Amino acid sequence: MTDLFDFQPESSAFAVIGNPVAHSLSPLIHGLFARQFGILLSYDRIQVDTGGFEQAVSHFCAHGGAGLNITIPYKVEAWKMCGQGKHSLSTRADLARAVNTLSIEKSGKIHGDNTDGAGLVTDLQKNLGVSLHNKNLLVIGAGGAVRGVLGPLLECRPASISVVNRTFAKACDLVEAFSTTVDSSRTLLASSRIEDCVRQRFDLIINGTAASLAGTLPGISGACIDSGTIVYDMVYGSWPTVFMKWALSEGADQAHDGLGMLVEQAAESFYAWHRKAPDTEPVIQAIRKH
Repeated sequence: MTDLFDFQPESSAFAVIGNPVAHSLSPLIHGLFARQFGILLSYDRIQVDTGGFEQAVSHFCAHGGAGLNITIPYKVEAWKMCGQGKHSLSTRADLARAVNTLSIEKSGKIHGDNTDGAGLVTDLQKNLGVSLHNKNLLVIGAGGAVRGVLGPLLECRPASISVVNRTFAKACDLVEAFSTTVDSSRTLLASSRIEDCVRQRFDLIINGTAASLAGTLPGISGACIDSGTIVYDMVYGSWPTVFMKWALSEGADQAHDGLGMLVEQAAESFYAWHRKAPDTEPVIQAIRKH
């Protein structure tokens, strides 16, 4: 991990900012992408303490930085920054109220985007062959991770998306925020209490909480799973997550983690910076081995 003020002033300098950030796979992923096209770049990890985010971004820009990925806990702060002054936001980032990709122009103008939702949808549809159109989806959680993916999921026109959360009011607020973007004649978007999701059968269940990182379950009943249900945990690890294991034990057809989403959202960032679309399949395989 590099110290905040230990950048090399290169026009092709990229980095990921967060706290903690030492575990980030982004340097490995972007290095593998760059190798596909013979692109020379540096990609570093920058850990930033609370209160130092905008200073870190400004310093990176001043030293020739071309792009930044933003991870926990600075995605909302990046969104606020890009909504001010000469900077700009993509529509999907503004809707998500979170930014994970910064593209830096030589003038100093910064464009903020959110590639998380696109990464999830691409992993589901392209890599895993999971159809979303006219399907019934259950999304668990109402935090930033879910807010970042809800818009792209809705664009796939599922029959319904039910958002559940331990704090019901947060699920209601999230659904209300996205209600104006939904064609209600095509997709039913609704919030539910977490104990009520047993009343419906779901084609796809997405765990957008961080419960698996703590080795715990998000609290839904196995009654919403049947032999045709696919589950997806947005976190990932060296082994199947506790949520994946639980879902399979309840009779789910398939269970997947979020590693593919990580690589696909990175590919979206890479394209924004280089206008080249990397082949993600060998990179996912390489990360699995890593």
